[in-house]
Amino acid sequence: MNESTTRKNPSRENCEHEILRILNTEIKQTGKNTHFRSASDFMKYFESLYPTSGALAKQVQRAVKSLDMPKDKDGYFIINKTKQQYANECEISKILKQNNSYPIGTSNLECVFLNLPTDCSKYVISLFNKLDSLKETYITIIETTNGIMFLTENKDLLLSEINDIISL
Repeated sequence: MNESTTRKNPSRENCEHEILRILNTEIKQTGKNTHFRSASDFMKYFESLYPTSGALAKQVQRAVKSLDMPKDKDGYFIINKTKQQYANECEISKILKQNNSYPIGTSNLECVFLNLPTDCSKYVISLFNKLDSLKETYITIIETTNGIMFLTENKDLLLSEINDIISL
């Protein structure tokens, strides 16, 4: 752009585009937004391109409001998520923390399938869940169409326990 040309304020859409570009750059460089909490935090950038004015500040404020970005627990903008998505993630986080949940990688898990008529599966699962000795041998039980699937870290121990029960 020619330096002698007076630069007009950008449109709200242009401001939105630039704000998203700034935030994406911030995330690519640092991994998360640690600088931008409000429209005023973007003003230094816009003032370097356009004449400082109240109209410019209002246009940037409108753009931020129009983007309707959620904020993290520290008050920084989060991009690429709606407020509802972020609220859902927070709810999931709360539930997982309350229940001391943690992920278990599946690379060291093995499957054991127990062939069983579908009409018996729920009942047998409820009985398995009452056996303390068996509970220690599997991570979870999954009801399937033709039986029960166990995920376990020790397949041999689980098979031994199930075979002991079958042979009673």
